[in-house]
Amino acid sequence: MRSNKQITTRVQTALITAALTEGMMTAAPMFGQTSQVDNPDWQLRSSEIHWPAGHTPADADIFAHNELLIHSPCSNVWQHLVQAQTWPEWYPNSRNVKLLNSPDGKLRQDTQFSWDTFGVHIDSRVHEFAADSRIGWFGQGTGMDAYHTFLLLKEPEGCRVVTEEVVRGPGAVEFRKKDPNAMHRGHDLWLSSLKRVSEK
Repeated sequence: MRSNKQITTRVQTALITAALTEGMMTAAPMFGQTSQVDNPDWQLRSSEIHWPAGHTPADADIFAHNELLIHSPCSNVWQHLVQAQTWPEWYPNSRNVKLLNSPDGKLRQDTQFSWDTFGVHIDSRVHEFAADSRIGWFGQGTGMDAYHTFLLLKEPEGCRVVTEEVVRGPGAVEFRKKDPNAMHRGHDLWLSSLKRVSEK
C-alpha cells in the first residue's frame, strides 16, 4: 500500500508533466514555422521588446533581429530616427518618406507616414513612442502586415540600438522565398548608416 507522500509525489509529477506537455504543444507552432527554420536571428530576439498582440516573433513569416553599438548618446541617435523625412539622406533603403499628420516633420505617438523600402510601398503608423528609448510602428504593404521596433539602450560607450521586425502575410512569404536574409541585410545597412550619421 502506497503512503500519502508517494501518492502526493506521483500526483505532483503528473501535474507537472501535463503542464509541460501542454506548454510544448502550445509552443509547437512557434518553433514549427518554416520562417524560423535556420533563421539565426530567432535565437537572438530580445526579451525587452514590447510586441503588440498578433505581431510577435511567433506570428512571423519573416523575423529579423539586428543590433549595433553606436558611440553617441541615445538622445542624438533618437533624433535621426524620429526625423523620418531625412532617412533617404543617410539610409539608402528608404525613399519617398511622407509624414501625414506631423506638424514638425518628426515621428510621434500615432504619427502616420508612408514610404518605400525593399521596393515596397508601406503605410505606417507609430504605435509605441518613448522618447530617447523606444519607437515601434505598424506597416502595411501589398500582402504584408508588419511591426518594426527600435530599442535604444544607454551604455557607457554610447547607445546600443536593437531593432526587430515581424512581417506576416503572403507577400512576406514570397519575399522570404526569394531572399531569406534580405531583411536582415537591410536592417544591418540601416544600423550601420545610423551609426555613421550619429557619430559625425
